Amino acid sequence: MFTVLLLLALLLTTSTSHNLSYPHFQQLNVRQTLSQTKLTPTQHTDTQQSPTKWKLKLLHRDKVPTFNTSHDHPTRFNARMSRDARRVAGLLRRLAAGNSTYLPEAFGSDVVSGMDQGSGEYFVRIGVGSPPRNQYVVMDSGSDIIWVQCQPCTQCYHQSDPVFNPADSSSYAGVPCASAVCTHVDNAACHDGRCRYEVSYGDGSFTKGTLALETLTIGKTLIRNVAIGCGHRNQGMFVGAAGLLGLGGGPLSFVGQLGGQTGGAFTYCLVSRGAQAQAQSSGSLQFGREAMPVGAAWVPLIHNPRAPTFYYIGLSGLGVGGLRVPISEDVFKLTDFGDGGVVMDTGTAVPPLPAAAYDAFRDAFVAQTTNLPRASGVSIFDTCYDLFGFVSVRVPTVSFYFSGGPILTLPARNFLIPVDDVGTFCFAFAPSGSQLSIIGNIQQEGIQISVDGANGFVGFGPDVC
Repeated sequence: MFTVLLLLALLLTTSTSHNLSYPHFQQLNVRQTLSQTKLTPTQHTDTQQSPTKWKLKLLHRDKVPTFNTSHDHPTRFNARMSRDARRVAGLLRRLAAGNSTYLPEAFGSDVVSGMDQGSGEYFVRIGVGSPPRNQYVVMDSGSDIIWVQCQPCTQCYHQSDPVFNPADSSSYAGVPCASAVCTHVDNAACHDGRCRYEVSYGDGSFTKGTLALETLTIGKTLIRNVAIGCGHRNQGMFVGAAGLLGLGGGPLSFVGQLGGQTGGAFTYCLVSRGAQAQAQSSGSLQFGREAMPVGAAWVPLIHNPRAPTFYYIGLSGLGVGGLRVPISEDVFKLTDFGDGGVVMDTGTAVPPLPAAAYDAFRDAFVAQTTNLPRASGVSIFDTCYDLFGFVSVRVPTVSFYFSGGPILTLPARNFLIPVDDVGTFCFAFAPSGSQLSIIGNIQQEGIQISVDGANGFVGFGPDVC
């Protein structure tokens, strides 16, 4: 049913209100969703690589047992909301300052990343060095930096894998200060003829060390001479990960460095918390033009010179129950000054919307859910329901209307989420005082997302996970 619904929802259409070909209502399986908030322990293995070229398994932090401190859903939920608030606040600070990409204008400048306050949500396992040492790193579409902790550690936080030792790698090479690679890092320091980097995060966490060229192993593919940060002084709540794999739009990101090798293209599927979660505990991340799907709904990317790291897309409106909510398209537009707009972000969970848009959106949803018993607000959510004792409930569809015609209708579990383990579900959007809108990882879960940076498009579907 989910697959059929998604395929129907991804029709390229210019319809703007009533004549939509997907159902206006759908069922939320309450009992099943609640049962899947209970974590089942999995064996930590070193076999997270995919046999496919350029492809990696993508794990939510809850699926990596060495990262979890609690199996209690309310505790994990509250921690996720705390991470998310700091993530969004850091992103907004960077945009307000007019620089959200990895361009450290001075040592200690903020960099938006899923590592902020330990907020890495999705992880991949890559090989670093020769021979490859497998490491968990955060997959972050909102960052351009690639880095791992390195020996010797002047100061390192605890990670689940042994800290990478460049002395054990035959392919490690420090970047000379005069190298063109070093010039990509603004105000880079020089020590003993080697390029030094330093990145600080909004919570006071940081990584400092040597910029190096190293071999990375992605799936079955070896990529040589990738510029990475080898961090010898690192501090923060980094959830056991060795570092970060930045997939943003800047030149220092993994995608930017690969260039023609992958055609600036990658696709990912964040594993759903829903019906297929028990059968498939990992999503996927794959690079290369051959990974671009046929049959996706393609939406143009919008370039923001003030924030070249981020993937902006055109959103023209929102829908509830097959009806377009009366919100001006201007609310979602990126201005000539680089303000506002809509960003796709894997590191943000709950999408903030401008207050005026959120209020109209929420009111439309509430008007079509009068059949459901209400509950008090929880955390940042003001629209919640008491579904204790229900097996399933009927809810209106929620849709994104993209510029140019595509419409994406979300599965119910991507907009009505459990906030405890006894049946309280909340509408998974939140108001913001900013004009920036974000499509977060809760809304992206279970849907194939493809980024074709070379041609300037983001695709939705047609596959699910």
